[in-house]
Amino acid sequence: MTLLLTRSARLRTRFAELSADDRGDVPGWVLITLMTAGLVVVIWALAGPALAQLFEQAISSVGAI
Repeated sequence: MTLLLTRSARLRTRFAELSADDRGDVPGWVLITLMTAGLVVVIWALAGPALAQLFEQAISSVGAI
């Protein structure tokens, strides 16, 4: 019976260690995601009109052929 309790305790300890390791750095990933989204918005705001004009020129040149 003692062997069973010892192994059960080891399994519970090992499972707790494994589940704690998978948690990761959630605040870090949230910060990275928000910063990436912010960069996309800023770049889109600055380059959006130029990209739209470039797209319209490309479409009109294809239509002219």
